[in-house]
Amino acid sequence: MTSPRQDLVPLTPQIPLSALLALPDLGLRQVAGPPAAQADVRVQWVHTSEMEDPVPYLLGGELLLTAGVHFAAGADAGPYLHRYVARTVEAGAAALGFGLAPVHDKIPAALAEACDRHGLPLVEVPPRTPFTAVARAVWQAMGEARTRELRHVTEAQQALAAAAARPDPVPAVLRRLARRLDAWAALVAPDGSEVYTAGTAPDPGSREAAHRLARVVGPAASARPPSSATDTYGGTRLSAYALAGGGPGERPALVLASSHPDPADHAVANVAAVLLSLLTGPHLGAPEAARSAALVRLLLGAAPEEATALLGPDEPWLVVHALRRGAPADQAAAAALGSALGTALLDPGGEAVRLLLPADREVAAQPGWTLGVSAPVSAAALDEGDRQAAGAARRAVAGRSALVRHRGADGGMADLVAPDDARARAREVLAPLAGSPALLETLRTWIGLHGSWDRASVALGVHRNTVRQRIGRAATALDVDPDDPDVRMELWFALRWL
Repeated sequence: MTSPRQDLVPLTPQIPLSALLALPDLGLRQVAGPPAAQADVRVQWVHTSEMEDPVPYLLGGELLLTAGVHFAAGADAGPYLHRYVARTVEAGAAALGFGLAPVHDKIPAALAEACDRHGLPLVEVPPRTPFTAVARAVWQAMGEARTRELRHVTEAQQALAAAAARPDPVPAVLRRLARRLDAWAALVAPDGSEVYTAGTAPDPGSREAAHRLARVVGPAASARPPSSATDTYGGTRLSAYALAGGGPGERPALVLASSHPDPADHAVANVAAVLLSLLTGPHLGAPEAARSAALVRLLLGAAPEEATALLGPDEPWLVVHALRRGAPADQAAAAALGSALGTALLDPGGEAVRLLLPADREVAAQPGWTLGVSAPVSAAALDEGDRQAAGAARRAVAGRSALVRHRGADGGMADLVAPDDARARAREVLAPLAGSPALLETLRTWIGLHGSWDRASVALGVHRNTVRQRIGRAATALDVDPDDPDVRMELWFALRWL
C-alpha cells in the first residue's frame, strides 16, 4: 500500500519507449534488453552523459544517451561495461541510447550482452540522428500527452458537474465517474456498507481489498487518518478517498477499482470526492448541521454572538490561510484543498483561501499550497485567529516553507508589546509605503530571507535586479539604511504587525 498523497499525476507524463522507436524520423532501433512494448518501458526524462559514472546525476526513468567516449577497450571492456550497465539499472534509468559515430561505428558486443543480462533496453541511435533530436521528440511527445491528460480531466470535470446537477446527484456522479475512468466506484459508509455503487463490480478479493482500503482513510484508522490511499490487488488498482465533513464515525469514503488506470485518474477522482463531499455534507451529522445553521443565521441578520453559540463557544478552532503556488486559487482548487483538510468551511475569495477547522483536526502540508495556521482560538476570537493565520502565511512565504504555525505566546520579545500599540507603531513606521503593496511584500520577503537577493527573487517570482530596485525605493521612501541590523529589526517588527 502506498502512503497517502503519493499517487499524484507526474509533473511530466511518461512516454512509452515503443512510441519513440516507431518514429521514422529518428530511426531508432532496439538491439538488446527486454522488448520495449512487451515490458511497457516508459521514459520520464532524457539525459546525455559521457561520464564514466553518470549515476549521481540520474533521477530515474531516464533515456540515457551516450556515444561511448569513455568506454574501455580490449580485455577490460566486458567487466567495465557490465559495471556501467549494472550501475545504470541501479539508478533506475529506463533505457540506454547508444549513438553510432564518431567514436564507435557499431555497438560493442559486450554492451549488448550486459544490457541483456541486466534487463536494460539498449537503443541504437543512427549517425544521422543527433541526441538533441531524440530529446526534442521526447519533450514534444510529453507535451502532447499532457494536453491529452488536461483535456481528459477538463471533460471529466464538466461531466461530473453536470451529473451533480441531476435530481439524483450522488448516484449520478458515481455512474459518470465509473464510466469516465472505466472503473468500479462505490460510496462506502463508515460501517462498511456500500451506500451507492456504479460500474462493473470487481472480483470478490478486489472488492474486499477495496473495503479494507476504505477503512485506512476512515476515522477509526487513526487520530489523523489520511485523505487518500492506494493499493493493488492482483492486476487491479485500488484507490480510496475520504469525503470531507462529519465527526467521528461519520466520514464516508469513495473507493475505486480499475484494471487499467490512467495517470490523470487521480485528478478526476479528487474532483469527484469534492463534489460528493458537498453533496453528502448536509447529511453527515449534527456538528456539520450546527455549523450550517450558524452560517444561515448570520446571513439572515442574526447577531454574531447568536451564531457563535451554535459553533460552540468553548470549542477551539483553527484558522488556515492558504496561498496556491504557481497559479491563482480557483473554486475547484479551493474545494479540493478543503476536502484534503477535511472541512467545507472555506472562503476562496481574496489573495488567500481561508479555512476554518475544529482544533482537533490535524493540518498537514498540501502539495502546491503554502499554509499559515493559527493557534487554537475560541469561536468568539476567530478574528484574532484570522490575523495569526495571515501572519503565519507571510512567514511561510518569506521562508519558503510549505506550512508555518503561529508561534503563540512564546513567540519572543515581540509578544511583550501590546497588540494595539504594536499595530499603531507598525503603521507609523511603514506609512510611506502604505500605497505600495509590491514594495511592502518585497521588503517583508527580503528581510525574512536574511537579505538574500537570489532567494527573495525566487520567492517573489521576479528578477533579482527587480528586488534590488524595490528595496532601494523602499529605503529611500522610509529614509533608512536597510543594511543596518537595527533598522532591519525594527522594519521586521513593523511588518509582522502591519
